[in-house]
Amino acid sequence: MRDFEFPGRSPVLAANGMCATSHPLAALAAVAVLQAGGNAVDAAIAGAMVLNIAEPQMCGMGGDCFVLLKPAGEERVVALNGSGRAPAGLDAAAMRAKGWAKVPTESVESVTVPGAIDALCRLSAEWGRKGLAEVLAPAIRYAREGIPVAPRVAFDWQGDAPRLSGVARDFYLTGGQAPAAGTIFRSPAQAEALEQIATHGRAGFYEGPVAEDLVNSLRAMGGSHSLADFAATACDYNDPISGRFGAVELLEHAPNGQGATAILLLNILKHFDLAALDPFGAERAHLEAEASKLAFDARNRFLADADQVTRLAHMLSEETAQRLAALIDPAHAMPSPPPLTDAIHRDTVYITTVDRDRMAVSLIYSIYWGFGSGRASSKYGVLFQNRGAGFSLTEGHPNEAAGGKRPMHTIIPAMLRQAGKVIMPFGVMGGGYQPAGHARFVSNLVTYGMDPQAAIDGPRSFAEAGMLALERGYGAQVASALVAKGHRISRTNGPLGGGQAIRIHNDTGVLEGASDPRKDGMALGY
Repeated sequence: MRDFEFPGRSPVLAANGMCATSHPLAALAAVAVLQAGGNAVDAAIAGAMVLNIAEPQMCGMGGDCFVLLKPAGEERVVALNGSGRAPAGLDAAAMRAKGWAKVPTESVESVTVPGAIDALCRLSAEWGRKGLAEVLAPAIRYAREGIPVAPRVAFDWQGDAPRLSGVARDFYLTGGQAPAAGTIFRSPAQAEALEQIATHGRAGFYEGPVAEDLVNSLRAMGGSHSLADFAATACDYNDPISGRFGAVELLEHAPNGQGATAILLLNILKHFDLAALDPFGAERAHLEAEASKLAFDARNRFLADADQVTRLAHMLSEETAQRLAALIDPAHAMPSPPPLTDAIHRDTVYITTVDRDRMAVSLIYSIYWGFGSGRASSKYGVLFQNRGAGFSLTEGHPNEAAGGKRPMHTIIPAMLRQAGKVIMPFGVMGGGYQPAGHARFVSNLVTYGMDPQAAIDGPRSFAEAGMLALERGYGAQVASALVAKGHRISRTNGPLGGGQAIRIHNDTGVLEGASDPRKDGMALGY
């Protein structure tokens, strides 16, 4: 139990249904759908589409999503990959010929075809209880009437605004400036696009006037994107991958997501006596940093589009983790591996919902960098993701850019299962940080016995690009101890990610929700 004399947040308890996400109005929209008879899928879609308007720098119709779904009355988990592909005309050799060593984050070449809307429409059709018109109504209303810009959103908007170019500046800036907290942000053009989807389903986005606006805008920027690329977009069902940590089983998406990295990281950490360490001390932060370097090096070499990955079993094996753990010196930091890309970002939204029948959804949704590529379509103002910046331009690399291929993705939803039963959908946002965030959250729960809210609240660190980023929750003594071990410390200029979770107490029937104070959101139930 937390100390009520200190600022903090209690877990949210409810019995019938719950949503946890990064904006209160999105959580409210989701719970309202549950109360109106919708299920967890309906609620997740409703909340995610409100986030388009509430957090436009983080997500949007022009982005991708990944979903883990536990059906009602079952304990199996279904994975849906809603990540889009590069246009057929994308050519790595042509980019190398321009002298590029990486895909520029604000180039039209970085724009992959959005996959989220295809996935959400399929989820609605195959798993939802309400129709799209009813589920999208809250987002359409907020797009027209507007949403007050929340404090964390305003902070991110200000930092990301310089990335906007062309018509995107007209849609997302006022007088050339980012909106301040409390400013009403409206997007009537996006309301029109959402109405097309509400009326025509998937075809309302990938065909007709919306698709034509997207393709014509991209072609005007010099892109190779075509209506055929949009029409061919299709999400895929697959089985989640998993690994054990103590009494729980961590379920993650298979590649092209980076969920295998979180499993490998926890497998490495199992070889150390974490329980004997201060959960927020230097020794644990050091071990996590070293394990992250090794796990991320494996990710950078092995993970790519699913049909390009040949070493997944090796990456998930206990033997691999044991060998990597043996490379860690508890007293000294090792060098960081070369990055997959210089495209470092922390811009993602996550939403989780559980309904009264215990259908559970874990959904993560992103346009990659803040405001994606910084470019938007001319008529509807749909932001284009720059997920193609996650491709490699190294010839022969499994993640080498190519037409029709999915890039390695950083966004990963997760679930925990114990004794054969799903006990928690959760996600930790923050770009490349996400596997480290998953590992820390799971260890906080399992090793240190924290409740979900405390497990999210605790300070974070992340070894990245030769530095060990420390949130200010770590004091000077911890920072000095890490410097003594050879780490180069950076104090973050913003929090590391965010996170949400819902614990399903199968014995009592109670839902326990948690939401990260690093964001504006909340857990809300009824």
